[in-house]
Amino acid sequence: MMVIEIFGIAILAGIVGSVLGLGGGIVVTPALTMLFGVDIKFAIGASIISVIATSSGSAIAYIRDRITNLRVGMFLEVATTVGAITGAFIGGLMAPSVLYIIFGVLLMYSAYAMVRKTKQELPQEVPLHPAAARLNLQGEYYDKALQKSVSYNVDRVYSGFGVMYGAGVISGMLGIGSGSFKVMAMDVFMKLPLKVSSATSNFMMGVTGAASAGVYLFRGEINPFYAAPVALGVLIGSTVGARIMQRMKSRTIRKIFIPVMAYVAIQMILQGLGIKLL
Repeated sequence: MMVIEIFGIAILAGIVGSVLGLGGGIVVTPALTMLFGVDIKFAIGASIISVIATSSGSAIAYIRDRITNLRVGMFLEVATTVGAITGAFIGGLMAPSVLYIIFGVLLMYSAYAMVRKTKQELPQEVPLHPAAARLNLQGEYYDKALQKSVSYNVDRVYSGFGVMYGAGVISGMLGIGSGSFKVMAMDVFMKLPLKVSSATSNFMMGVTGAASAGVYLFRGEINPFYAAPVALGVLIGSTVGARIMQRMKSRTIRKIFIPVMAYVAIQMILQGLGIKLL
């Protein structure tokens, strides 16, 4: 029965992760720890697997419809991969309560960053950074919700690259895919359209997750009892979520992003402090 419940939650995690570009870990990690009492180290191990499954399920649809910016993704993946390996080793040296609090604080900050852009559908008057021009990072995609083609530039390339290293460290430490920081780096710093940021984040998460999964497997923190239903459920959910996201407006995605992130952030901070809600 527990396996079926985890499977159902994993499907929801896949949908949410695919739409928001956050990875299934945003739901999997708190669900396993708070609902099923799973040790956070094993929850993170299963969450790393869910991150890879989310990427696998949604990346195909986003690449096919040219929403994913492959050049931006491959460029930034260098930073996130190195950061993921670093974070995986750091995470093994920290107490679970510290991981809870770090997880919650980082999610809260991500939600706050999105609040300031809730009324914006597309970036306006974005300059093309010289490095972006040399690497040909700018792009174009067809927005099914707006029913028009959207061209966009890429700004602040170096700032985005630095934030991506930090995103990789967070991914390795907390098993969340660090999608919140990937999306934030591309949306807030590099000023890509939110849908492009979400799709590119999903594409990148699989590589980032794979880079740190080996470390967790070596430490014996990936339990097949949790990881198997999580992987299957998230794969199904992320495939569905990829179709849903393309029909949504960016403002709607942000409105979903903010309360989800804030709620989970508060729950995890309280868990780390040893406070239980009635």
